[in-house]
Amino acid sequence: MTTPSIAHPIDDAIPSDSAAAQEIGFSIAERYNASEILFRNLANGRGERLAVIGPAGSRTYAQLCSDAGRWGNLFLSLGLVRGDRVLFTLDDTPVFPAAFFGAVRAGLVPLLTNLLSPPDLLQFYLADSGAKLAVVEAALSDKFSALALNNTQVDTLIVANGEAKAALAVRTIAADAEVSRFPDKIEAVDTHRNEMAFWMYSSGSTGRPKGVVHLQHDMLYTERAYSRNILKLGANDICLSVPKMFFAYGFGNSITFPFCAGAAAVLLPGQPKPAGIFAAIAKYRPTVFFGLPTLYNVLTKSPEAARTDFSSIRLALSAAEVLSAELFNAWKALTGLEIVEGLGSTEVLNNYLSNLPGRKKPGSAGLRVPGYEIVLKDQTGREVASGDEGIMWVRGDSNTPCYWNRADKSAETIHEGGWICTGDRFFCDADGFYFFRGRADDLVKISGQWVYPMEVELCLANHSMVRECMVFACEMPDRRMTLKAFVVANGKVHDPELATRTLQDYVKQKLLPHKYPRSIEFLDDLPKTGTGKIDRQALLRKDHQKQHRG
Repeated sequence: MTTPSIAHPIDDAIPSDSAAAQEIGFSIAERYNASEILFRNLANGRGERLAVIGPAGSRTYAQLCSDAGRWGNLFLSLGLVRGDRVLFTLDDTPVFPAAFFGAVRAGLVPLLTNLLSPPDLLQFYLADSGAKLAVVEAALSDKFSALALNNTQVDTLIVANGEAKAALAVRTIAADAEVSRFPDKIEAVDTHRNEMAFWMYSSGSTGRPKGVVHLQHDMLYTERAYSRNILKLGANDICLSVPKMFFAYGFGNSITFPFCAGAAAVLLPGQPKPAGIFAAIAKYRPTVFFGLPTLYNVLTKSPEAARTDFSSIRLALSAAEVLSAELFNAWKALTGLEIVEGLGSTEVLNNYLSNLPGRKKPGSAGLRVPGYEIVLKDQTGREVASGDEGIMWVRGDSNTPCYWNRADKSAETIHEGGWICTGDRFFCDADGFYFFRGRADDLVKISGQWVYPMEVELCLANHSMVRECMVFACEMPDRRMTLKAFVVANGKVHDPELATRTLQDYVKQKLLPHKYPRSIEFLDDLPKTGTGKIDRQALLRKDHQKQHRG
């Protein structure tokens, strides 16, 4: 079995009596299993309430607990033991929470992976984690080819929500037929509150993805810190998260937060399309809606928007990317709702910054979420003076203790006392709202002066002509650096040269003359990752290939 390479022992990584935990009154027993987030709904008399609804079917809390019990017993029947990892490549259907909580209750460790992962990346996940088993969406089963399974310990694949698309190289179990054969009762393993519960893999924007380890108490902590203070869910709420459950943001939205409150979650499998999202709003009448800036942008521009009744929604949330003032206003004009923007990370598991309903500043990532400590530091690790920009450091009891098998990256990011250095530059105003200013390692010298591309990108995003954009630094033939922007316009660009000059002049006026992008390319759309964010690496690769061919 693979052992983790970490900077400090997991059992000692996060003290239960930290100042952050005391702020929100968080306490938890030494022996705790995260599956209680689902199963305690039975003890609380919620068994007959709907837990999940959607195109793939609905399940009450009692039914979902029974399903989880059967999944847990299936896993144990295959010889898995406490601490073994199980890779999940599952879409948003009732199978996901059932298999997840069944695994956790049995003492196993699910690994949540992106549905768009190609075979070579799946092979990396399997080999890196030492997983012996994978649970696979039937529609994606052909990705688990000989390439994906090469040099891994996997000897069994469980195929869910249908039949395997092709003959696979290892034993294959059809979940639809097999799960129901197992008992629906399973006792929770008496895991330690600081024992591994599940992993999520980082996006891998700078090299291979990193296995982000999360502990048994982390889910409950995010609910106490974020959901209780920001969402304030009740049992009658219905949550609709377009970001999927393998993504930390979607995981909290669709599993942790509604299940802790005894509320319901709408699960939408497949690629999210505006028509399907509007249909779900009409049919399931969600009260809390979770999106991303890129999603809100598409929804506000869709013809179906004007015909959709948004009156059931009391709260609309956004995270992951900066939300422009224009988009904030467009959604408010369409629905009457103000988007509540926040910021979190896979390492912290959910949002540690958030605007508040009734107290927000468009363009900001928000205020510090109770239960998390925030400091801004310079490159030397010293706290910056009030009002100065700095690199954000975060501490809270849901912080990952380590990256699996990556002692080097753990040491770079996770510091003494449980602090995480995010690498993001922020400014905090006098009211305590934080504004993103780019990555600490993105600083480039343009015309002899330092520039952060993100600052220019945020400026362009506020122009009425711009629907979405990306700005990056690139090298000219003479080795000097310059800025290039990719822009998706709100309407058809009839004169690219005039549009380019207009945007360049806007940046010169709003910022400083030397900061304007020397090149602007207009595109129909920007590539997106599986989590709905702009795929910057894909865009850079495409541009590099284009320049190389040129």
